[in-house]
Amino acid sequence: MHTALSSTFTQAKVEGTVHVRDLDTGAEFAHAADTPVVLASVFKIPIALEYARQAASGELDPARRHSVTSAYRAGGSGTDGCAHDVEMSARDLAFMMMTISDNAATDLLLDIVGPDRVRATLDGLGLPGFGFSSCSALDDDIRQELGLAPDRSLDDQLAGIPDQRLLTLRACTPGTSPSSTPREVTALLAAIWHDEAGPARACAEVREIMRAQVWQHRLVSGFPEPGVRLAGKTGTDFSVRNEAGVIEYPDGKRYAVGVFLRTSTAVTRQPLADRAIGRAARLAVDHLRAGT
Repeated sequence: MHTALSSTFTQAKVEGTVHVRDLDTGAEFAHAADTPVVLASVFKIPIALEYARQAASGELDPARRHSVTSAYRAGGSGTDGCAHDVEMSARDLAFMMMTISDNAATDLLLDIVGPDRVRATLDGLGLPGFGFSSCSALDDDIRQELGLAPDRSLDDQLAGIPDQRLLTLRACTPGTSPSSTPREVTALLAAIWHDEAGPARACAEVREIMRAQVWQHRLVSGFPEPGVRLAGKTGTDFSVRNEAGVIEYPDGKRYAVGVFLRTSTAVTRQPLADRAIGRAARLAVDHLRAGT
């Protein structure tokens, strides 16, 4: 099994770590699963969880509207790329953050729920090493490390940076960018799916939002069968290609999966790496389903 995974990663020219957890029996499969990894946007899962916890407790009104102003927008997907201010409910900020990885929505929602509360929730779940950040703080760190102008598009300025320099950025390095391990990530997913990460209503809302993610090129590519449902969150940054989620089979079996890759290039489009995530997840899930 480990040989097959290593072959999958070698063919895609990546280094990879995998953890899969059977949510019903507790059986696990691990491939370098305790290795620290850069989370990239996978760190948005606990932010969504904290939003849902506060909404379920009545502390936060999910329907209250908030303005995504230019202070939050940096030109990415969703509201992040809007030319003008956008008003959106707290619930819909969480939806945009998780379904299309909207960075502006992420940062505004993090301000609403409070970073200290996200940290306290993770610590309370026994995940003190699970990192997170605002997206703007990560962008600012990249600008500072590379000596880039603060008032110009980050993407435009990165276009002139050599590939090998981008691979060594702090943003791509566990410990200096929000990090965790594949095993910790599936533990968080297990807590959400077992209604142990907060009120049952909160966990259900996170599950519902994660099932609406639009990206179909990573985990989903390994599970094309009708009737198999997937709830997930991708993470992408330079050489980082990730996805964590839960695979739900028609027979009722459920598997929390985390696949985290480091590629050998920082180019934006890396279809071999994307497909390797689905392939690796499928190999590991099939291994658990076969009971081998």
